[in-house]
Amino acid sequence: MKSFILAAAAVPAVLASCSSAAAVSSSRPTGASSGAAAATTPAPTATNAAVTGNGGTTCTVTAAADVASAVASCSNILLDNLSMPASSTLDLQKLQPSAVVTFSGKTTFGTTADEDFDPIVVSGDHITVTGAPGHVIDGNGPAYWDGEGSNGGGAKPDHFFVVKKTTYATISGLNIQNWPTHCFYMTGNQHLTAQNILLNNTAGDAPNSASGSKAAAHNSDGFDIGASDYVTLSDIQVYNQDDCVAVTSGTQITVSRVFCSGGHGLSIGSIGGKSNNTVDTVLFEDSELVNSENGVRIKSNSGTTGSVTNVTYRNIKMSGISDYGLDIQQDYLNGGPTGKPTNGVNISAITFENVTGTVESDAYNYYILCGDGSCSDFTFTDVDITGGKESCNFPTSTCLASA
Repeated sequence: MKSFILAAAAVPAVLASCSSAAAVSSSRPTGASSGAAAATTPAPTATNAAVTGNGGTTCTVTAAADVASAVASCSNILLDNLSMPASSTLDLQKLQPSAVVTFSGKTTFGTTADEDFDPIVVSGDHITVTGAPGHVIDGNGPAYWDGEGSNGGGAKPDHFFVVKKTTYATISGLNIQNWPTHCFYMTGNQHLTAQNILLNNTAGDAPNSASGSKAAAHNSDGFDIGASDYVTLSDIQVYNQDDCVAVTSGTQITVSRVFCSGGHGLSIGSIGGKSNNTVDTVLFEDSELVNSENGVRIKSNSGTTGSVTNVTYRNIKMSGISDYGLDIQQDYLNGGPTGKPTNGVNISAITFENVTGTVESDAYNYYILCGDGSCSDFTFTDVDITGGKESCNFPTSTCLASA
């Protein structure tokens, strides 16, 4: 096995000696496939969590009208078969310190055609949000899905489960299905842990009467992380139609043992044009992507500024990738890439280690499109993605072809 580090001044000579990668053994959540070359996507499997408490009396909430009083006065809250009316947010923003909230039975939401409406909002210090065995949180997606997501069509909630301004919070053991567009929106958090979570949006894969030939669900990101530090995601399954995990800003973020199916991959970005455009120290590891548009990618918005540094993809397996296996683009626009990279976002100290798998024949194994001087210090160790074509303007036009 050979390793190489790509700095702008020494790229051509180094690339001449790169070799094929060895296979990677990656771990995955229960229900994930046993190999990157699996022909079919495994059925989603929920992770049951035990109801946990912190020693106090449990307040059981069965009606939306009682949520506010429970949040104000209780440290242990059981949300039992809760049905939230239209335009009513499940507001968990003022939880008691160290409070535990447990979802039980089926949680449902009325239809609210409003892009600014957030069905669930959580904040607090040292809190835990979890699920009882057999529970499900249903986002009422079919009422909104029209193939457009947040890019048009009918109005729909842009974020489903907002986690904001928490410190030392834990989100664990949740089973969520049928969210309208973006599922988890995590912003302004410090020391946040999310683990043992199933996100299942497979019902949105098929077209409906509003979407024509397109999948009904769109822009259905699993986890969007921004302006947060020390975030850990682990042991997670995501079945969706957009980014599995997307980090748009923040530092010290670790994503481990994630299984992604049907979406757009493990992403940094898009970066640029926002209030916070800095990503530093992110690790994606021991994860698998199947039947997805992309595998691993870093995308910066055209004509904007920002910084992406110290990002590592380690022990990543992929199969059935339709667009890009390994993708770095500095020409991103929501409506589609421009093909002309800009150099306002600096991307540096990027490591790919044991990233392997296959793409479809008309897809790209590797696609790297950098601006002038805005990419540097890329390290590739045992990277081997095959089946498609290649295009890179950095580190070289021959991309990562094996010797």
